[in-house]
Amino acid sequence: MSTAPAAALAWAAADPYDAALRAGRGPLFLRRTDGWLLPLEVERWCARADPVDRDVLDRCEGTVLDVGCGPGRLVAELAARGRVALGIDVSEAAVEHTVRLGGQALRRSVFEPLPGEGRWDTVLLMDGNIGIGGDPRALLDRIAGLLRPGGLLIAETALADVDERVRVHLTDALTLAGDPFPWARLGTRALLRHARGWEPAGQWTAGARRFAALRSRSSRSASSSAEPPKRTAVISSQRAGNTSAGRPVADR
Repeated sequence: MSTAPAAALAWAAADPYDAALRAGRGPLFLRRTDGWLLPLEVERWCARADPVDRDVLDRCEGTVLDVGCGPGRLVAELAARGRVALGIDVSEAAVEHTVRLGGQALRRSVFEPLPGEGRWDTVLLMDGNIGIGGDPRALLDRIAGLLRPGGLLIAETALADVDERVRVHLTDALTLAGDPFPWARLGTRALLRHARGWEPAGQWTAGARRFAALRSRSSRSASSSAEPPKRTAVISSQRAGNTSAGRPVADR
């Protein structure tokens, strides 16, 4: 997992990504080294949470960490519901946009020290963010260390039954940003194959998007690299009155 932090931070140097978020529109793509392009849905990311997003948020439990929050539509929606939520993203433009929408966000990689390690109730990996770092098992191990024992991960997976590791650039179709960096694309079956130490908690499809929920089975303590308690007020205990938003995670 030693290369994962540098790979994840590649987004921070990706000028087309920041430019697209500041403009609120694309075009923006992940470009594979063989020239294949994966369109990124910048306009949807920069809009408010849609019905499919809100359905996902209904399934979240307790405090929520949105990994790779982008421009913050999910964090802002959770904040509007009175939920305790934090977004993290390596893009300054993403963090700024999230804060403008009324959410809390930090400019940070998931592989760096984070507030409340080992105490989050739910972690989100939406919009293809299961690909961060290009090593799904390393990312899942890291997420397990962020969650409380028995905590919930909700991940958006590819519609296709795919399991690939690629090197990509971010591009607006005119400019390639920086060096290529590792990325992964996983369908739900591939995610479940990689989820050692996790218990399947549901899967569903909505609005031409696919999701899977996993529950951590291992008992983890907060990392010694976690920030001290005074920096973790964002997840101050509210679980007694809000352990679930009211909708269980369930298969469809």
